[in-house]
Amino acid sequence: MSDRPNTPLLDQVNGPEDLKQFSDPQLRQVADELRSETISAVSETGGHLGAGLGVVELTTAIHAVFDAPKDRLIWDVGHQCYPHKILTGRRDRIRTLRQADGLSGFTKRSESPFDPFGAAHSSTSISAALGFAVARDLGGAPEHGLGDAIAVIGDGSMSAGMAYEAMNNAGHLKKRLFVILNDNEMSIAPPVGAMSAYLSKLYAGEPFQELKSAAKSAISLLPEPFQDGAKRAKDMVKHMTVGGTLFEQLGFSYIGPIDGHDMDQLLNVLRTVKDRATGPMLIHVITKKGKGYAPAEEASDKYHGVAKFDVVSGKQKKAPSNAPSYTSVFAQSLIKEAEKDTKIAAITAAMPDGTGLDKFAARFPNRTFDVGIAEQHAVTFAAGLAAGGIKPFCALYSTFLQRGYDQVVHDVAIQRLPVRFAIDRAGLVGADGATHAGSFDIGYLSNLPGFVVMAAADEAELVHMVATAVAIDDRPSAFRFPRGEGVGIDLPEHGVPIEIGKGRMIAEGARVALLSFGTRLQECEKAAELLARKGITPTIADARFAKPLDEALIMDLVKNHEALITIEEGAVGGFGSHVMQFLSDQGVFDKGLKFRSMVLPDTFIDQNSPKAMYDVAGMNAPQIEAKVLEVLGISQIGAATA
Repeated sequence: MSDRPNTPLLDQVNGPEDLKQFSDPQLRQVADELRSETISAVSETGGHLGAGLGVVELTTAIHAVFDAPKDRLIWDVGHQCYPHKILTGRRDRIRTLRQADGLSGFTKRSESPFDPFGAAHSSTSISAALGFAVARDLGGAPEHGLGDAIAVIGDGSMSAGMAYEAMNNAGHLKKRLFVILNDNEMSIAPPVGAMSAYLSKLYAGEPFQELKSAAKSAISLLPEPFQDGAKRAKDMVKHMTVGGTLFEQLGFSYIGPIDGHDMDQLLNVLRTVKDRATGPMLIHVITKKGKGYAPAEEASDKYHGVAKFDVVSGKQKKAPSNAPSYTSVFAQSLIKEAEKDTKIAAITAAMPDGTGLDKFAARFPNRTFDVGIAEQHAVTFAAGLAAGGIKPFCALYSTFLQRGYDQVVHDVAIQRLPVRFAIDRAGLVGADGATHAGSFDIGYLSNLPGFVVMAAADEAELVHMVATAVAIDDRPSAFRFPRGEGVGIDLPEHGVPIEIGKGRMIAEGARVALLSFGTRLQECEKAAELLARKGITPTIADARFAKPLDEALIMDLVKNHEALITIEEGAVGGFGSHVMQFLSDQGVFDKGLKFRSMVLPDTFIDQNSPKAMYDVAGMNAPQIEAKVLEVLGISQIGAATA
């Protein structure tokens, strides 16, 4: 406790209502203490730091002015919600962030009434806030009642079309609604596209201090009645010599930009709009990601996501790496392929660092495209590139590709375009929990006609699968790989294309065959070691492909074993389901084959270490061993003499 910051005013805050007792100067002190507490907590847990530091003053001001949980505060994505959690009765648990049985790193409805809407993906906040506003006016009455709806959305999240769909609808309905545009010029990566350019133009022409003065002048106009609605907003914008025209055309009254670290501005604006707004209002706030902590401000990613770190130096306490990450292996492999093939291009959606494409961009800047937080566009853009004769690699997290599924079906699969999907964060991912788990891509891609779906069992296989994807030029393909380090095996100098639909035999045994798809292969090998102590030697095979299946390998396993077990890091409906369908069509179940499929359970698994999450899922070596014994009809008690 001695290393924790001194926070005399924050210590008096058990909930947002306690902020009402403070004067404005005291609220500024609360914000300073809140920043120190956030830094201290994340130094112990790791997590998303920079985004939260950027909204400390904004969070304090919102909770001081509005009346949560009656007023519904919705944070887009949720990366920035740690200060919010501290102010809403969860300070005593803030050092359990992203840990087993601890606080979520995002907003979560089941965690607190102050989290009215869960979020971990971007651009949903305005739609949800509009839903709350309409529910209020229709007489909906959850236990806390319904007051105002406030959405806080970043400029990066505003690059997704869903935000504009929501704003267009909100402007049409004319419901009282507050959208706070947190313009920090940076989402996870520096934002790209016309929206960021538009926002930049709002203040690029004037020194920031002059804009602060202009905003304060506009504040002096606000107490006058708002009867003219949009006209008043337009007049204010004109007097400020900056433009909110785009937002006004969508039906919003606009005010801004204002300094998101100036408590006087924030409190004045929020109090005024709360008292006088009658329809949808957009408040444009300029903030600085990582504000108030020098190591974060100076870092290229503003400490977006950090491991545990030393508060004084900012140095992160990362465990030594024993092997390269799957992400870096993918990136280096793609670079090597692109050096040989000038038609290879790479697309990401605001995640160049997370997907490893920052390395590719450094080598091939003209062949790298970061489209912003716009996965649907990324997929169709890649389809256009493919139709135009380029070899696009669309690198997305499994859980983010879900957002572009309609485009995968209609724009890629139906047209049989050779888009290559590099699916990172496949399977269970750890501290980010269920919202970021790559649980469903095997099923939703393997169901599409003509798709080639691969999973790398180790980092060497990943190198070969990148080369395989390059060679597939007549249909769409995907290869998946997990978060974190590889197995630690030697890597080939260059990838060699794998025969499409061809698995590989790992170890030959008797009675039962384990057919793995993905990195559970290592757990199968560990399970075999456990079974060897009981006199059982299973056959182990690596499927490599969920589609097309290696039918010859599967039939060979069936012919020579009494039982077959498939193992995959995905939900029901994936690889195992396709194997079972194939075997059913072959009539092998009529001949007495014992078949089991080990998949992720039909539940969302909460945050923990990946190993612990796979324990919960029942897919680590001891559970695979138990499944073998069960299918062979051998009890654990008698297994030692079996």
